[in-house]
Amino acid sequence: MNDFDFFIGSWTVTNRRLAEPLTGSDDWAVFPGTSTCQSLFEGGGNLDEIVFPTLGFRGCTLRLFDVEREEWSLYWASSRNGLLQPPIVGTFDGDRGDFYGDDTYEGAPIKVHYAWTGTTTATPRWQQAFSADDGRTWETNWVMEFARA
Repeated sequence: MNDFDFFIGSWTVTNRRLAEPLTGSDDWAVFPGTSTCQSLFEGGGNLDEIVFPTLGFRGCTLRLFDVEREEWSLYWASSRNGLLQPPIVGTFDGDRGDFYGDDTYEGAPIKVHYAWTGTTTATPRWQQAFSADDGRTWETNWVMEFARA
């Protein structure tokens, strides 16, 4: 239940995001961020807000642990539209967490994969990948590298 305890606190973030996902592009944008995460429900949930100062928006993730299913649901929202997105669901195995869900990109249905790695180190990493072929192939399109603020 306390899988995300490593993330509680304040962070500086180096972001790398693919400019045009699912197009074969190899054009990556690099930009800074800051993040602060607080625990909820004694480790059974948490909430973080991330600020992207050069992009002019903020995002937040609400993470909740389903005790019966023993899995996490991750909900993303952005100040761009104020909408809470459908959950990305998964679990941890050691210091790696894998989370999957359905979404749309440019109006087309896609699969989404979030991976957390290095969660027992001082520099955890999150990455997002999309699949337009129902999970047969994946393209990583956003990487966040965290360091304690």
